[in-house]
Amino acid sequence: MDSNPALCAAIADRITTSPQQRITFAQFMDMALYHPEYGYYSSDALKIGFKGGDFFTSPNLCDDFGELLAEQFFQMWEILGKPIPFSLVEMGAGQGLLALHILKYHQLRYPDFFTALEYIIVEKSPTLRQEQQQRLQDLPVRWCNLEDIPPNAIVGCFFSNELVDAFPVHQFTLETGELREIYITTDSNEKETCLSFVEVTGEPSTLQLAEYLDLLGIDLTQSAYPEGYRSEINLAALDWLSIVADRLQRGYVLTIDYGYPASRYYNPRRSQGTLQCYYQHRFHDNPYINIGQQDITAHVDFTALERWGEKCNLKNIGFIQQGLFLMALGLGERIAALSYQKQPLSELLQRRDALHQLIDPTRLGGFGVLIQSKGLNNTETSQPIKGLTLPK
Repeated sequence: MDSNPALCAAIADRITTSPQQRITFAQFMDMALYHPEYGYYSSDALKIGFKGGDFFTSPNLCDDFGELLAEQFFQMWEILGKPIPFSLVEMGAGQGLLALHILKYHQLRYPDFFTALEYIIVEKSPTLRQEQQQRLQDLPVRWCNLEDIPPNAIVGCFFSNELVDAFPVHQFTLETGELREIYITTDSNEKETCLSFVEVTGEPSTLQLAEYLDLLGIDLTQSAYPEGYRSEINLAALDWLSIVADRLQRGYVLTIDYGYPASRYYNPRRSQGTLQCYYQHRFHDNPYINIGQQDITAHVDFTALERWGEKCNLKNIGFIQQGLFLMALGLGERIAALSYQKQPLSELLQRRDALHQLIDPTRLGGFGVLIQSKGLNNTETSQPIKGLTLPK
């Protein structure tokens, strides 16, 4: 298939020089997505959007997603007593569209907040960072690495939209009731004179895999789990949340992504995990084709973020579906207002379709929204978050 030969060679070299000539799936996925020269997110292969892209995100649909988030951030600023500065740290900012929509809305609707705002983007992809800097060049934004932010430096909100699903995951399977990790090694096919990768199983590479499942109360030895059951464990998400919690002095962490609570994620009937690949708006489950040319993702385990967050002094404020979150922030009023707007019918229908996609529970509306906090006093904690407050 359409794999990057240089990236395949780099992965093969990593395998050859590794103990037992194998690497974890997390290492494979990390190289496939984030290799500094050939990885999907580091190269020109990365394409986001409707035309010629591999996938699209909520900000590609319309400005409304960012504008409604902007309403939530404004309320958070008020709850915290209008601190100056209020730092918004967007982690994984894609093409910069969400930042553009948020900042333009604040500039127009809440000029005092806009003046108090410090907007920081944390972006690992050099390709995306360049696109963001071009799109946001007239707005007050700065870029940095997450690790470069000093401990307890941020008063405000860390937030992400479809970031955690792209973290490299470990894969495991059950063999005779035992947890076995899935590793990747090479298989040279002489007939095709090409390099391919195959899976092998072995002892877990780290005790953290079992500790992760213990954290969630998942017992894979139960008879309900079938032989050959496989799924993923996202240790990178816990490492990331640890750093975020350490950098946050006072404020919120808002995470939007597709995923499930642990009870659904590790349901015995979901026996093949959640790993998906996106290539030209089609999705499949084979990460060993189109290497370096396709996105690889796994659903987010929100229970893990909640429980690990508690260990990092993050308080769980609430978890809700994106559709309900946006409706609580005013998306319903925006849909209703379309009836009174004087625009060509085709434009109104297109806009209505975009708004409905944001709340469709079988599509983007079914994404999860997790809000956590740190350092709030009792008065601040008692104030309900607008996006979590559904109309009665």
